[in-house]
Amino acid sequence: MAAISFEFFPPKTDEQRAQLDTAAGRLAAYDPDYVSVTFGAGGSTLSYTDLTVRHLREEHGFSVAPHLSCMGGTKAEIAALLDGYKAGGCRRIVALRGDLPSGMASPGDFRYASELVCFIREHSGDHFHIEVAAYPETHPQADDALKDLRHFGAKVACGADGAITQYFFNADAYFRFVDDVRKLGVTIPIVPGIMPIANFTQLRRFSEACGAEIPRWLVKRMQAHGDDAAATRELAADAVGELCQRLLDGGAPGLHFYTINRAKATQAVLARIGIHGKG
Repeated sequence: MAAISFEFFPPKTDEQRAQLDTAAGRLAAYDPDYVSVTFGAGGSTLSYTDLTVRHLREEHGFSVAPHLSCMGGTKAEIAALLDGYKAGGCRRIVALRGDLPSGMASPGDFRYASELVCFIREHSGDHFHIEVAAYPETHPQADDALKDLRHFGAKVACGADGAITQYFFNADAYFRFVDDVRKLGVTIPIVPGIMPIANFTQLRRFSEACGAEIPRWLVKRMQAHGDDAAATRELAADAVGELCQRLLDGGAPGLHFYTINRAKATQAVLARIGIHGKG
């Protein structure tokens, strides 16, 4: 069976914590390889990240990979986080550049994810399996696709063990990206990031911000269903399920689901590709 992993974000309120627990409980039945927890740069959700990592490990039994971001972090702060995660039993880190928080003038001691990866290796040796980000449709802030490929290669050269892509809906973009980086000598596994569609309006807003292209046919089909929530959910699960199946059939090493701390849309996609939870 394909390797499955899930991403969660740190909750801030009691309602969000209950929502996370419900989603985590349901998704634990799929026995994921690991789950990841996003990082709040500049301290906005930093303490929540550590709390969420411990909660998901202790209460739900997950192997947890914290996200680490360059933005706003000093070397001393990142070193302290690494030491804490190591002491807590974490063996995997997701190392990202991140976005500079609003109102923050300085990005901290690291400008690029490659610098962060190098620092993690220097500080922690081979303790952590390091995942980095990949952009099949090119990073939205990249000057051009070739420079973006070279930036990705630099992260790998610094010691990345694997990559998780930004979500996408065009399988050919993923396969082309993998072919391109293989030509550069990159051999690490590149796992597709999958965004189940729970709220199409929200998805369009996310996608505009991060440069993920939603196929025109999918937009038009969604619009055709109007307020028919059941038909919209079925179309969403079918479309993303077909994407996942094509990726797996084409050799993708696994699937990483951006859950948005909800389970139902992810479960519907997993059912489409014949993966069912235990119990």
